[in-house]
Amino acid sequence: MSKSYKICLIEGDGIGHEVIPAARLVLEATGLKLEFVEAQAGWETFERTGISVPEATLEAVTHTDATLFGAATSPTQKVPGFFGAIRYMRRKLDLFANVRPAKHHPVPGSRPGVDLVVVRENTEGLYVEQERSYLDGEIAIADTVITRRASARIGEYAARLAMSRPRKQLHVAHKANVLPLTQGLFMKTALAEAARFPELKTQDIIIDNCAMQLVRNPERFDVIVTTNLFGDIISDLTAGLVGGLGIAASGNIGEKHAVFEPVHGSAPDIAGQGIANPAATILSAVMMLEHLGEHQTARRVETAVDRVLQEGPRTPDLGGSATTLQFAEAVARAL
Repeated sequence: MSKSYKICLIEGDGIGHEVIPAARLVLEATGLKLEFVEAQAGWETFERTGISVPEATLEAVTHTDATLFGAATSPTQKVPGFFGAIRYMRRKLDLFANVRPAKHHPVPGSRPGVDLVVVRENTEGLYVEQERSYLDGEIAIADTVITRRASARIGEYAARLAMSRPRKQLHVAHKANVLPLTQGLFMKTALAEAARFPELKTQDIIIDNCAMQLVRNPERFDVIVTTNLFGDIISDLTAGLVGGLGIAASGNIGEKHAVFEPVHGSAPDIAGQGIANPAATILSAVMMLEHLGEHQTARRVETAVDRVLQEGPRTPDLGGSATTLQFAEAVARAL
Protein backbone atom coordinates (compact mmCIF):
# COMPACT_ATOMS: atom_id res chain seq x y z
CA MET A 1 0.00 0.00 0.00
CA SER A 2 1.42 3.39 -0.94
CA LYS A 3 1.51 5.99 1.79
CA SER A 4 -0.99 8.85 1.84
CA TYR A 5 -0.16 12.45 2.76
CA LYS A 6 -2.10 15.45 3.96
CA ILE A 7 -0.79 18.67 2.39
CA CYS A 8 -1.66 22.20 3.51
CA LEU A 9 -1.94 24.71 0.65
CA ILE A 10 -1.67 28.45 1.39
CA GLU A 11 -2.09 30.67 -1.66
CA GLY A 12 -1.19 33.90 0.15
CA ASP A 13 -1.26 37.07 -1.95
CA GLY A 14 -1.05 38.16 -5.58
CA ILE A 15 0.18 35.45 -7.94
CA GLY A 16 0.02 32.96 -5.08
CA HIS A 17 -3.62 32.50 -6.11
CA GLU A 18 -2.38 31.28 -9.51
CA VAL A 19 0.82 29.34 -8.83
CA ILE A 20 -0.50 27.20 -5.96
CA PRO A 21 -3.42 25.76 -8.01
CA ALA A 22 -0.89 25.10 -10.80
CA ALA A 23 1.38 23.18 -8.44
CA ARG A 24 -1.61 21.28 -7.06
CA LEU A 25 -2.51 20.16 -10.58
CA VAL A 26 1.02 18.75 -11.01
CA LEU A 27 0.97 17.06 -7.60
CA GLU A 28 -2.34 15.42 -8.44
CA ALA A 29 -0.77 14.06 -11.62
CA THR A 30 1.97 12.23 -9.69
CA GLY A 31 -0.35 9.40 -8.68
CA LEU A 32 0.46 9.81 -4.98
CA LYS A 33 -2.35 9.64 -2.45
CA LEU A 34 -2.68 13.29 -1.45
CA GLU A 35 -5.32 15.07 0.60
CA PHE A 36 -5.21 18.86 0.36
CA VAL A 37 -6.21 21.27 3.11
CA GLU A 38 -6.51 24.94 2.17
CA ALA A 39 -5.61 27.73 4.58
CA GLN A 40 -5.13 31.50 4.45
CA ALA A 41 -2.24 33.81 5.32
CA GLY A 42 -0.65 37.02 4.10
CA TRP A 43 -1.38 40.70 3.57
CA GLU A 44 -4.81 40.13 2.06
CA THR A 45 -5.72 38.00 5.08
CA PHE A 46 -4.47 40.78 7.38
CA GLU A 47 -6.64 43.33 5.58
CA ARG A 48 -9.71 41.11 6.04
CA THR A 49 -9.10 39.79 9.54
CA GLY A 50 -6.51 42.02 11.22
CA ILE A 51 -3.96 39.18 11.46
CA SER A 52 -1.63 37.82 8.79
CA VAL A 53 -1.63 34.22 10.03
CA PRO A 54 -4.88 33.14 11.73
CA GLU A 55 -4.75 30.48 14.41
CA ALA A 56 -6.71 28.16 12.12
CA THR A 57 -3.85 28.36 9.60
CA LEU A 58 -1.27 27.41 12.22
CA GLU A 59 -3.50 24.49 13.17
CA ALA A 60 -3.65 23.38 9.54
CA VAL A 61 0.11 23.58 9.15
CA THR A 62 0.81 21.64 12.34
CA HIS A 63 -1.75 18.92 11.56
CA THR A 64 -0.59 18.16 8.02
CA ASP A 65 2.51 16.41 6.71
CA ALA A 66 3.89 19.47 4.89
CA THR A 67 2.81 22.89 3.62
CA LEU A 68 3.15 24.59 0.23
CA PHE A 69 2.95 28.39 0.43
CA GLY A 70 2.42 30.65 -2.59
CA ALA A 71 3.49 34.26 -2.13
CA ALA A 72 3.36 36.94 0.53
CA THR A 73 3.19 40.71 0.31
CA SER A 74 4.96 42.84 2.91
CA PRO A 75 4.58 46.63 2.91
CA THR A 76 7.82 48.63 2.86
CA GLN A 77 6.59 50.87 5.68
CA LYS A 78 5.59 49.87 9.18
CA VAL A 79 1.91 48.97 9.53
CA PRO A 80 0.63 48.71 13.11
CA GLY A 81 -0.33 45.15 14.03
CA PHE A 82 1.09 43.59 10.85
CA PHE A 83 3.73 40.88 10.92
CA GLY A 84 4.92 39.24 7.70
CA ALA A 85 3.16 35.89 7.28
CA ILE A 86 6.10 33.72 6.34
CA ARG A 87 8.37 35.31 8.97
CA TYR A 88 5.67 34.76 11.58
CA MET A 89 5.37 31.08 10.68
CA ARG A 90 9.13 30.63 10.67
CA ARG A 91 9.33 31.95 14.21
CA LYS A 92 6.12 30.49 15.59
CA LEU A 93 6.79 26.98 14.20
CA ASP A 94 10.57 27.12 14.76
CA LEU A 95 11.35 26.59 11.08
CA PHE A 96 15.03 27.18 11.72
CA ALA A 97 16.52 26.18 8.34
CA ASN A 98 15.82 28.10 5.16
CA VAL A 99 17.08 25.91 2.31
CA ARG A 100 17.46 27.44 -1.15
CA PRO A 101 18.92 25.32 -3.97
CA ALA A 102 20.44 26.97 -7.03
CA LYS A 103 20.64 24.38 -9.78
CA HIS A 104 21.00 24.72 -13.53
CA HIS A 105 17.75 24.35 -15.46
CA PRO A 106 17.26 24.83 -19.22
CA VAL A 107 16.17 28.48 -19.13
CA PRO A 108 17.74 31.67 -20.49
CA GLY A 109 20.51 33.01 -18.29
CA SER A 110 21.09 29.77 -16.37
CA ARG A 111 24.74 28.92 -15.96
CA PRO A 112 25.60 25.26 -16.70
CA GLY A 113 27.44 23.43 -13.96
CA VAL A 114 25.89 25.29 -11.04
CA ASP A 115 24.42 22.97 -8.39
CA LEU A 116 24.62 24.44 -4.91
CA VAL A 117 22.46 25.02 -1.85
CA VAL A 118 22.34 28.05 0.45
CA VAL A 119 21.36 27.12 4.01
CA ARG A 120 20.23 30.21 5.88
CA GLU A 121 19.66 30.42 9.63
CA ASN A 122 16.02 31.37 9.79
CA THR A 123 15.14 32.53 13.30
CA GLU A 124 17.53 35.23 14.50
CA GLY A 125 20.24 37.65 13.35
CA LEU A 126 18.93 41.06 12.29
CA TYR A 127 15.56 39.47 11.51
CA VAL A 128 14.55 39.49 15.17
CA GLU A 129 13.22 42.92 14.13
CA GLN A 130 14.28 44.73 17.28
CA GLU A 131 14.58 48.31 16.06
CA ARG A 132 14.30 51.66 17.78
CA SER A 133 14.61 55.29 16.80
CA TYR A 134 16.01 58.33 18.63
CA LEU A 135 16.14 62.11 18.17
CA ASP A 136 12.99 62.32 16.10
CA GLY A 137 14.20 59.73 13.62
CA GLU A 138 17.72 61.10 13.22
CA ILE A 139 19.21 57.88 14.63
CA ALA A 140 17.90 54.35 14.09
CA ILE A 141 19.39 51.25 15.73
CA ALA A 142 18.70 47.58 15.06
CA ASP A 143 19.85 44.71 17.28
CA THR A 144 21.27 41.50 15.89
CA VAL A 145 20.96 38.32 17.92
CA ILE A 146 23.25 35.33 17.43
CA THR A 147 23.02 32.38 19.83
CA ARG A 148 25.23 29.34 20.16
CA ARG A 149 22.17 27.07 20.12
CA ALA A 150 20.79 28.37 16.82
CA SER A 151 24.25 28.47 15.22
CA ALA A 152 24.93 24.87 16.27
CA ARG A 153 21.58 23.70 15.00
CA ILE A 154 21.95 25.27 11.56
CA GLY A 155 25.59 24.22 11.38
CA GLU A 156 24.66 20.59 12.01
CA TYR A 157 21.80 20.75 9.50
CA ALA A 158 24.06 22.15 6.79
CA ALA A 159 26.80 19.62 7.54
CA ARG A 160 24.37 16.71 7.29
CA LEU A 161 22.97 18.11 4.04
CA ALA A 162 26.47 18.47 2.60
CA MET A 163 27.31 14.91 3.66
CA SER A 164 24.28 13.66 1.72
CA ARG A 165 25.56 15.23 -1.50
CA PRO A 166 28.28 13.72 -3.74
CA ARG A 167 30.88 16.46 -3.24
CA LYS A 168 30.57 16.61 0.58
CA GLN A 169 31.70 20.24 0.71
CA LEU A 170 30.62 23.01 3.09
CA HIS A 171 31.44 26.72 3.22
CA VAL A 172 30.64 28.68 6.40
CA ALA A 173 30.08 32.28 5.25
CA HIS A 174 30.43 35.09 7.80
CA LYS A 175 31.71 38.60 8.58
CA ALA A 176 33.69 37.75 11.71
CA ASN A 177 36.54 40.02 10.63
CA VAL A 178 34.32 43.04 11.39
CA LEU A 179 31.82 41.58 13.91
CA PRO A 180 33.94 39.15 15.96
CA LEU A 181 31.38 38.67 18.74
CA THR A 182 28.20 37.96 16.80
CA GLN A 183 29.53 36.69 13.49
CA GLY A 184 32.47 35.10 15.27
CA LEU A 185 30.14 33.09 17.47
CA PHE A 186 28.26 31.86 14.43
CA MET A 187 31.43 30.97 12.52
CA LYS A 188 33.14 29.11 15.37
CA THR A 189 29.99 27.22 16.34
CA ALA A 190 29.13 26.16 12.77
CA LEU A 191 32.73 25.06 12.14
CA ALA A 192 32.69 23.03 15.35
CA GLU A 193 29.54 21.22 14.22
CA ALA A 194 31.04 20.53 10.80
CA ALA A 195 34.18 19.11 12.44
CA ARG A 196 32.06 16.23 13.75
CA PHE A 197 31.97 14.90 10.18
CA PRO A 198 35.58 13.97 9.28
CA GLU A 199 34.73 13.22 5.63
CA LEU A 200 33.27 16.68 5.12
CA LYS A 201 35.48 19.23 3.33
CA THR A 202 34.79 22.43 5.31
CA GLN A 203 36.17 25.95 5.15
CA ASP A 204 35.04 29.37 6.28
CA ILE A 205 34.75 32.30 3.88
CA ILE A 206 34.11 36.00 4.44
CA ILE A 207 30.69 36.85 3.02
CA ASP A 208 31.82 39.58 0.61
CA ASN A 209 34.47 37.29 -0.86
CA CYS A 210 31.79 34.59 -1.05
CA ALA A 211 29.59 36.93 -3.09
CA MET A 212 32.42 37.71 -5.51
CA GLN A 213 33.40 34.05 -5.87
CA LEU A 214 29.77 33.11 -6.53
CA VAL A 215 29.73 35.49 -9.48
CA ARG A 216 33.15 34.49 -10.81
CA ASN A 217 33.22 30.77 -10.06
CA PRO A 218 29.92 29.43 -8.67
CA GLU A 219 30.80 25.87 -9.71
CA ARG A 220 33.26 25.66 -6.80
CA PHE A 221 30.42 25.79 -4.23
CA ASP A 222 28.30 22.92 -2.94
CA VAL A 223 26.60 23.90 0.36
CA ILE A 224 26.91 27.36 1.93
CA VAL A 225 25.66 28.02 5.46
CA THR A 226 25.30 31.56 6.76
CA THR A 227 23.28 33.88 8.96
CA ASN A 228 19.79 35.18 8.28
CA LEU A 229 20.40 38.46 6.43
CA PHE A 230 23.43 37.23 4.49
CA GLY A 231 21.54 34.10 3.47
CA ASP A 232 18.60 36.15 2.27
CA ILE A 233 20.87 38.25 0.05
CA ILE A 234 23.20 35.64 -1.43
CA SER A 235 20.38 33.19 -2.14
CA ASP A 236 18.87 35.80 -4.46
CA LEU A 237 22.32 36.16 -6.02
CA THR A 238 22.52 32.41 -6.59
CA ALA A 239 19.00 32.44 -8.06
CA GLY A 240 20.28 34.99 -10.57
CA LEU A 241 22.98 32.53 -11.62
CA VAL A 242 20.42 29.95 -12.72
CA GLY A 243 17.75 32.02 -14.43
CA GLY A 244 16.17 34.20 -11.75
CA LEU A 245 13.43 34.03 -9.16
CA GLY A 246 10.99 32.48 -11.63
CA ILE A 247 12.52 29.07 -10.96
CA ALA A 248 13.91 29.61 -7.42
CA ALA A 249 12.47 27.20 -4.85
CA SER A 250 12.94 27.09 -1.09
CA GLY A 251 11.99 25.25 2.06
CA ASN A 252 11.54 26.43 5.65
CA ILE A 253 12.33 23.35 7.70
CA GLY A 254 12.06 22.67 11.41
CA GLU A 255 12.26 19.62 13.61
CA LYS A 256 8.49 19.02 13.43
CA HIS A 257 7.09 21.06 10.54
CA ALA A 258 8.09 22.30 7.08
CA VAL A 259 6.75 25.04 4.80
CA PHE A 260 7.93 25.15 1.18
CA GLU A 261 7.62 28.27 -0.96
CA PRO A 262 8.88 29.89 -4.16
CA VAL A 263 11.40 32.65 -3.47
CA HIS A 264 9.58 35.20 -5.67
CA GLY A 265 7.13 37.64 -4.19
CA SER A 266 3.46 38.29 -4.88
CA ALA A 267 4.19 40.20 -8.15
CA PRO A 268 1.20 42.59 -7.99
CA ASP A 269 2.07 43.97 -11.43
CA ILE A 270 1.02 40.70 -13.10
CA ALA A 271 -1.33 39.24 -10.48
CA GLY A 272 -4.65 38.10 -11.88
CA GLN A 273 -3.43 37.94 -15.48
CA GLY A 274 -2.75 34.20 -15.46
CA ILE A 275 0.77 34.56 -16.83
CA ALA A 276 2.87 33.97 -13.70
CA ASN A 277 5.56 31.33 -14.00
CA PRO A 278 4.66 28.43 -11.66
CA ALA A 279 8.01 26.64 -12.09
CA ALA A 280 9.41 27.90 -8.78
CA THR A 281 6.31 26.70 -6.93
CA ILE A 282 6.40 23.31 -8.66
CA LEU A 283 10.10 22.97 -7.83
CA SER A 284 9.25 23.90 -4.23
CA ALA A 285 6.77 21.01 -4.35
CA VAL A 286 9.69 18.84 -5.53
CA MET A 287 11.56 19.83 -2.36
CA MET A 288 8.44 18.98 -0.36
CA LEU A 289 8.27 15.52 -1.95
CA GLU A 290 11.95 14.97 -1.10
CA HIS A 291 11.22 16.01 2.48
CA LEU A 292 8.38 13.48 2.63
CA GLY A 293 10.71 10.73 1.42
CA GLU A 294 9.13 10.45 -2.04
CA HIS A 295 12.49 10.74 -3.80
CA GLN A 296 11.55 8.92 -7.00
CA THR A 297 8.42 11.01 -7.52
CA ALA A 298 10.38 14.18 -6.80
CA ARG A 299 12.88 13.29 -9.54
CA ARG A 300 10.03 12.54 -11.95
CA VAL A 301 8.47 15.95 -11.36
CA GLU A 302 11.78 17.79 -11.69
CA THR A 303 12.54 15.95 -14.92
CA ALA A 304 9.08 16.87 -16.25
CA VAL A 305 9.64 20.54 -15.36
CA ASP A 306 13.00 20.55 -17.15
CA ARG A 307 11.45 18.95 -20.21
CA VAL A 308 8.79 21.66 -20.46
CA LEU A 309 11.36 24.39 -19.78
CA GLN A 310 13.44 22.95 -22.60
CA GLU A 311 10.72 22.20 -25.16
CA GLY A 312 7.96 24.61 -24.13
CA PRO A 313 5.44 25.96 -23.65
CA ARG A 314 7.11 28.70 -21.63
CA THR A 315 5.54 31.57 -19.74
CA PRO A 316 6.20 35.19 -20.88
CA ASP A 317 9.04 35.78 -18.39
CA LEU A 318 10.98 33.04 -20.21
CA GLY A 319 10.19 34.33 -23.67
CA GLY A 320 7.05 32.29 -24.32
CA SER A 321 3.34 32.99 -24.37
CA ALA A 322 1.92 30.19 -22.20
CA THR A 323 -0.40 30.87 -19.31
CA THR A 324 0.29 29.64 -15.79
CA LEU A 325 -2.22 26.84 -16.23
CA GLN A 326 -0.89 25.82 -19.66
CA PHE A 327 2.62 25.42 -18.24
CA ALA A 328 1.32 23.29 -15.35
CA GLU A 329 -0.77 21.16 -17.69
CA ALA A 330 2.31 20.56 -19.85
CA VAL A 331 4.29 19.41 -16.80
CA ALA A 332 1.43 17.11 -15.80
CA ARG A 333 1.41 15.60 -19.30
CA ALA A 334 5.19 15.17 -19.19
CA LEU A 335 4.79 13.13 -16.03
